[in-house]
Amino acid sequence: MHTGKVFLIPTVLYEDAVETLPAYLLDAVKQCQVFFVENEKTARRFLKKIWREMVIDDYQWFAIHKAEEEVKRQFLQLLQAGKNIGIISEAGCPGIADPGQLLVEAAQQANSTVKPLVGPSSILLALMASGMNGQCFQFHGYLPIDTAERKKKIRELEADSHRRNCTQLFIETPYRNNAMIKDLLQSCHDETRICIAVDITAPSESIRTQTVKKWKQEQPDIHKRLALFLLHAS
Repeated sequence: MHTGKVFLIPTVLYEDAVETLPAYLLDAVKQCQVFFVENEKTARRFLKKIWREMVIDDYQWFAIHKAEEEVKRQFLQLLQAGKNIGIISEAGCPGIADPGQLLVEAAQQANSTVKPLVGPSSILLALMASGMNGQCFQFHGYLPIDTAERKKKIRELEADSHRRNCTQLFIETPYRNNAMIKDLLQSCHDETRICIAVDITAPSESIRTQTVKKWKQEQPDIHKRLALFLLHAS
């Protein structure tokens, strides 16, 4: 028996932005019998939006969480049984800053076919629009919560960016966005460039790159909005 295939199914960054997804995504979804998802409720709602006739209960569903050993064991058993599996992130592309990466790693170790599908990635879209170096960049996820530790980390990222000509990307919990901006402006040199990318692909999208000096003159209020921060020190 042939082993199943793994389809990495991207989702929208903004709930109503279905037009950002390619038409061939539906063909891949229809080839899957099983779905491993970060959030079952939102994944089901997303799939019904792109395929209204889909009968949700005809498919097997598994929550990824952090891809514990039991989840990986079930995943590999289904692959070896010939089941095609779709992996769906909460938003954007599976496997990129996403717990689904551990399942993809397991699939590769099992010599299964992994099919990445085109879709929106907030990391790449923000980088594209930032005007910062796209040859060398690094995504760090969340920075430390403690203010002193966060400022220390920001200074380290700025120094590393200057040394390697590298763009640094990171995120913050939406309700702490304004605190992040404050710490960036207090920690970085005036000539360092900061890009603040907010609500990517939504009607309220804003992606702006300015020096720290200019941001100090007009600090934005992005409290509770989805944001990604980029830093480049030349």
